[in-house]
Amino acid sequence: MLNDIAPVRVGLILSMLTLLFGIGMGINFGVNEDGVKGYVKEGVAAHAQLHDAKSESKIWRYAQRAHFHATGVGAFALAMILVVGSTSMSRRWKAISSTLVGIGSFYSLAWLSMFLLAPALGRNGAHHALITEVITKVTVGSMLAGIGILFLFLLFGEGRNRRDAAAV
Repeated sequence: MLNDIAPVRVGLILSMLTLLFGIGMGINFGVNEDGVKGYVKEGVAAHAQLHDAKSESKIWRYAQRAHFHATGVGAFALAMILVVGSTSMSRRWKAISSTLVGIGSFYSLAWLSMFLLAPALGRNGAHHALITEVITKVTVGSMLAGIGILFLFLLFGEGRNRRDAAAV
């Protein structure tokens, strides 16, 4: 099935880093939830004009979403990369597809960006901050492109490979 991981190595590493990030955030919440909530509370108090009564709970939710997305999207990316690795796709296309999916797994960093920026910029400012938007567009685009390559191969690639093998 997956005898050679070399073509998908980068994607595997990226998705595993995403999973480790998600697990690390979970550990941080378990060990230091008060510190994380304190960061939010202090930032909201320092920039009260940018916030409303819901800001503290919503910003805390951004941190939780970073954790949830890292573990969920990281696991999804890992599964997709293993599917890519198990196909008869060329090594080059395996590397491209798996790397794109691996980059896409970093989507959770957009939520982390919003969490880190929202106390000082407000929720809307953090959502529309350049770094948040760049992370979102690059990661979502990469994930869609990587899965699109896999999907197109699954739809059309296998038949071509079988025809080529039969001709030999």
